[in-house]
Order: sequence, then C-alpha cells, then structure tokens
Amino acid sequence: MSPHTLPALCGHKGLWRISGAMRKSIHSPEYQQVLALLVAMRQKAGLTQRDLAKQLGREHSFVWRIETGERRLDLIEFYWICQALGQDAPHLYAELIKKIEKPSQSGTSAPFLIKAAEPRSSYRIKSGKMR
Repeated sequence: MSPHTLPALCGHKGLWRISGAMRKSIHSPEYQQVLALLVAMRQKAGLTQRDLAKQLGREHSFVWRIETGERRLDLIEFYWICQALGQDAPHLYAELIKKIEKPSQSGTSAPFLIKAAEPRSSYRIKSGKMR
C-alpha cells in the first residue's frame, strides 16, 4: 500500500500534508482539542472521572491520566469512551478532523465542542493553562 492510499481510503486528503518533522501528538494543540472534548462530554453526561472509569471497567486513575494528558488515548479507547458517554464516535472524529485540517481563525479551540457538550467555564489541562 502506498503512503497515499490510506488518506484516500479515509477521505481526508489534507490531513497527511505535514511540513517538517512530526512532533509528539500528545503535546499538540490538536490533541488538547481531543482532551477538551472528552472532558466536556463527561461533564455533560453528569459523570465523574470515577463514574466513567467504572463504566469502562478500569481503575479511576485511567480517566484522570487521559484527561490530564499524562496518558495517550488511542483510537479504540476514544471509541469506547464515546460509547460509554452515549456519543457518536464517527461523527465526533470527523468533526475533530475538520478542525485539525482547518483551524479556527479566531484562535479558539474547537468551537464545535459547544454543540457536542457544555463544558464547565474552566478546567486545568496538563499545559497549566486555564480554559
């Protein structure tokens, strides 16, 4: 399979245009959007980190480590968390891809999050910034 086959299969041509060296995704602004989405969905569902971890059959620190950026979330775990929160994982993934391919001009992170979930006014992320 050529390197251009996967993007064509996924329907996302622009995502694969990477200039320069790839950085670690866990420290990227795009990954922070994923974390913000997960926190907002959990809060909208009225669940604590412990509640979500229990639904996932995991220890309570599992959710905390993901939400704080200490642990990387893989695609399958993203799907499982979306399922546990009653969300449509393919739709949310497609919205995230759109935001990654075409970042907001205003500099705000993921305005579509308001539609998916209503987050608290602020929460702490690993970078130490308040949102």
